[in-house]
Amino acid sequence: MARFMKAAPQQARLKVSIYGPPGSGKTFSTLLMAEGLAKVRGKRVAYVDTERGTDFYAQAVPGRSVHPEAFDFDALYERSIKEVSDAVFSLDPKEHGVVVLDSISHLWEAAMDAYQGRKTKIDSIPMHAWGKIKRPYKDLLKYLIAAPLDVFILGRQKNVFEDDENTGEMKKVGVAMRAEGETAYEPHICIRMESRINPDKTTQSVYVAYVEKDRTGVLSGRSIVNPAFTMIQPLLPLLGEVQAPAENEEERIAKDGELLDKADEKAKEKEEKSAGLFADLQAQVSGCVDLAALNSAADAIAKAKRYLTEEHMGALREVYKSKRDRLISDTSKAI
Repeated sequence: MARFMKAAPQQARLKVSIYGPPGSGKTFSTLLMAEGLAKVRGKRVAYVDTERGTDFYAQAVPGRSVHPEAFDFDALYERSIKEVSDAVFSLDPKEHGVVVLDSISHLWEAAMDAYQGRKTKIDSIPMHAWGKIKRPYKDLLKYLIAAPLDVFILGRQKNVFEDDENTGEMKKVGVAMRAEGETAYEPHICIRMESRINPDKTTQSVYVAYVEKDRTGVLSGRSIVNPAFTMIQPLLPLLGEVQAPAENEEERIAKDGELLDKADEKAKEKEEKSAGLFADLQAQVSGCVDLAALNSAADAIAKAKRYLTEEHMGALREVYKSKRDRLISDTSKAI
């Protein structure tokens, strides 16, 4: 049986999600942070590039005002969630210390594209299929969250719409990462990126990082202009040597499955008991010759109510009502 114990920090690596529209600085800002972390770790960056978005960062660009020299990282140019998962799972933490998924939006699309089953009438994936679709995607995320690696999960931005109760039309209520619903908030830190005109009114724009979530509390609610390694550097002293392990999903499902099995057994026992009571009470109601006897039957039904299923209780109400109407009618005729 699980027991409570004194809480202890078990986070040895940073896990960060970053999303925003195209051109908001996600890739460049992440490379700056990943490069800084890799130097601290004395290891290399493994960068999953699903759209060849890092090509110019892998070479020196003298005209680039920030970091004109080439970034040094190892890249995987792949959108297949299987290929990406296999490559990430095979990484040696002794060699690679930082992993970047850019972008998780493409990997989520790959997981959905892999579905080859029947679609609904509106050409959408049926509800029962989502568990199978999410499994490889969730396995990859679960591994990265628990791995002894610093992780950056980048995603594109989408608009979120809801029905307007007043007009009946869809209205925009916010933005979110274009990925499986919980993805952006599974890591320790979630950042939304924007590109804005510099406050000094020049034509040069700046990147702004809005920290939507930070479990450390250090960056919570802050907006940071042109984010770089210096943004996350204050978080490093909070990290320890032990990384919390991922929960064993199969064991958890097996344990919780036992509860469902017990619930099914109880439901079956109640159904059987209810069926027996229903048969007896139905016979009692049907055999009533006057209203006094029917009132006694009603008392018996009330006492047995807690043991009856809703279906049997509903059927007894109908039987009782029919019998009562008949007895009242017979009594009226006799008078």
